[in-house]
Amino acid sequence: MGNSGSGRPIIAGAAALAGLGAAGLAIAHAAPGLTAVGPVRRRLFPRLAGLGRPDHVALTFDDGPDPASTPDFLDLLAARHTRATFFLLGSMVAEAPQLAAEIAAAGHEIAVHGWDHRYTILRSPWDVSGDLARACDDVWGATGQRPRFFRPPYGVLSSGAVIAARNLGLTPVLWSSWGKEWVPGATADSVFAAVSAGLTGGATILLHDSDCTSPAGAASAALGALPWVLDECSARGLAVGTLADHGLDQRMTAGRPLAHRAVAGGSPNSRNVVSRQHRPES
Repeated sequence: MGNSGSGRPIIAGAAALAGLGAAGLAIAHAAPGLTAVGPVRRRLFPRLAGLGRPDHVALTFDDGPDPASTPDFLDLLAARHTRATFFLLGSMVAEAPQLAAEIAAAGHEIAVHGWDHRYTILRSPWDVSGDLARACDDVWGATGQRPRFFRPPYGVLSSGAVIAARNLGLTPVLWSSWGKEWVPGATADSVFAAVSAGLTGGATILLHDSDCTSPAGAASAALGALPWVLDECSARGLAVGTLADHGLDQRMTAGRPLAHRAVAGGSPNSRNVVSRQHRPES
């Protein structure tokens, strides 16, 4: 009886240490999510916030390709002779691969938004790695463009997402100005006002070309505001274009793993071999 009683403090101490260890791992996994806070991101992580050339604005879209709305954005951008960066969801590409190819064929930059639109901090690092590798494979296969930039769903990074992106040669980029068209009842006027509030030289604008993760009408509100946004940029003397032209991609070559450097200009057949090196075993 004496021995069992004296062992209880040891067991309790071990359990407490295990609990602290688990809490520490959870904090470490979620810590990059602090960059989702706009002021923190812009002040401490300007490149992650998409702050680039002071005479340029990067125009980006999330959540496509969506046959119900993306073609309207492509038509407007073509009429305005403007190129943008589209962060595609792998699950949406699987449903509309031809539309994904049309985005690339129109001269727009292809980036990746993950496969599923789920918080990375609520998923294991292995799950996030597999999700992102799968998305890269399918996006590249459909568009012929190897994605260079990654934006996590909801703009929330985790340690697993950061590591997976690095292993795949992707540069995470969030935004510094957004339309908030996901707010219920958003209109073209509200989207334009929200974008204008954060619009400066060097900004990265986030809009959504799909309602797949937003209330119905969100993409229509963004589409209605887009001509005004382009006009406002022009009035301020700001060129509008892709992230590749925004001065953010210089860091990527230095940080790309050797395996990816070897196939950066390779054929689509070499794509799957490289991505699977970073995919967890099922």
